[in-house]
Amino acid sequence: MSLPTSRIPDPHDAPALRWGILAPGGIAHSFADAVRTHTRQKLVAVGSRSRDRAEAFADDFNIERRYDSYQALVADADVDAIYVASPHSHHSEHARLAIEAGKHVLVEKAFTQTADEARDVVAAARERGVTCMEAMWTRFLPHIDVVRQLLADEALGDIEILEADHGQYFHYDPEFRLFNPALAGGAMLDLGVYPVSFASFVLGAPGRVRAVGTRAQSGVDRQVSMILDGFGSRPNAHALLNTTLAAKAPTTAIIAGSLGRIEIPGDFYTPQEIRFVHRDGDEQHSPAPQITGHEGLAYEAAHFAQLVADGQLESPLMSLDESITIMETMNRALSQIA
Repeated sequence: MSLPTSRIPDPHDAPALRWGILAPGGIAHSFADAVRTHTRQKLVAVGSRSRDRAEAFADDFNIERRYDSYQALVADADVDAIYVASPHSHHSEHARLAIEAGKHVLVEKAFTQTADEARDVVAAARERGVTCMEAMWTRFLPHIDVVRQLLADEALGDIEILEADHGQYFHYDPEFRLFNPALAGGAMLDLGVYPVSFASFVLGAPGRVRAVGTRAQSGVDRQVSMILDGFGSRPNAHALLNTTLAAKAPTTAIIAGSLGRIEIPGDFYTPQEIRFVHRDGDEQHSPAPQITGHEGLAYEAAHFAQLVADGQLESPLMSLDESITIMETMNRALSQIA
């Protein structure tokens, strides 16, 4: 068999939105660099609680308007959409701020801190009639669309096992956001969201979540290992997931079924070449990515811009209801960590 061809459009094809960047941290820099390089999107404003940070970010990306409050940013009439890049602890607050101002909103993953917060954001977006989406950029990458088509064609047969991990090493610093409970730190919301979302993409919502883990000195989750099962459409499938702040893991993913398996090398959540291995040993490889690393964030920006242009309030590839169920899965796992 030959692998299907990705259907993901060139990010340059999407119509331009006028974007406001809320919270100019590290991921916002990566996002801005990707859209500036690979799309027609326009970065027109940036807002920070620090005037100096707003000025520095605006200078880096040639952004005309810079604000020292988020309220001023979302009030800008020339901004179509807000990209929320603040810590997880504030995603709900800042997403709702943008929504209440009538802005379309792309919210960094994890979507919120809790499933209840996610429900509140979704309800607000639906009531206000604005486009809202979790910025799970992996969903919009070309290699994931190849996986999507293989799953739709049942090329793997009956799925038995999904394995995915995301571990990075961070020196312990209680003030650093990933170790700071006041900023909703921990491995799960920042790193573990990738394997959990991948399992949701492939298998749907689990009926059962079992987890073990450890906590850092500051109290945030340091490592979490999960077994998910009870998937309605995949009754035999188990998902084995791990996330940690204390070691650089392979960050790979596999899906194995009765007819074959899909292997995605590390980092599986970035643009990659996948390998399909039939049970008789025959192998096929997808093309190497044209856009690599975090420049792949361009795909999610382009997808979001196309949704807005088409008048769609939610993404068919990353629905708001699924963002809620992903938060529920992560909350269930974290509740089991002593």
